[in-house]
Amino acid sequence: MIISGPTGVGENAIFEELKKRYPNFVRLVTATTRKPRLDEKDKVAYYFMNNDEFKKEIEKGNIPEYQNSRDKEVFYGTYLPELREKIAQGQIVVAMTDIAGSRYFKESHNATTIFILPDSMENLRKRHLNRDPDVKEEDLEKRLAYARREMDEEADFYDFKVVNKQDKLNEAVDEIIEILKKEGYQL
Repeated sequence: MIISGPTGVGENAIFEELKKRYPNFVRLVTATTRKPRLDEKDKVAYYFMNNDEFKKEIEKGNIPEYQNSRDKEVFYGTYLPELREKIAQGQIVVAMTDIAGSRYFKESHNATTIFILPDSMENLRKRHLNRDPDVKEEDLEKRLAYARREMDEEADFYDFKVVNKQDKLNEAVDEIIEILKKEGYQL
């Protein structure tokens, strides 16, 4: 299953609530070439790799889709050994990907894709400011413009769209659970 949406829309909060209700939900740990932050552990937050390791995993077929992050020379990609292991364990794997990753999972694994929308751009702005109160106005406007583009150009690709209303997280989670039940997921 895929959960996507603009940064700050609440994909992580939705996933955490799903996991709390259904322990068989697991987040797909992806690979990256960025350096770990202070509290991040390898194989928990990401599979941290240097550029050479990342390229070797691509050549082996272990990273079938990847992209570089905005404004950085950092790569992120699906790490197939992680995915295969979790599927073999009978877990419901939740990947939080961009449009390229969503297309890959939809085509290769017939994944249900859900796009999370904010209830308003003003509330999305507030969420960004709460996460990073020191963000420069110019950077905030770039993030919001990118979010608008994602919503305008990419949201229609997804099987379902769910609005995560401000302070109504449980409503969005309940809607996702109903979607998954109708799609045949064994919760």
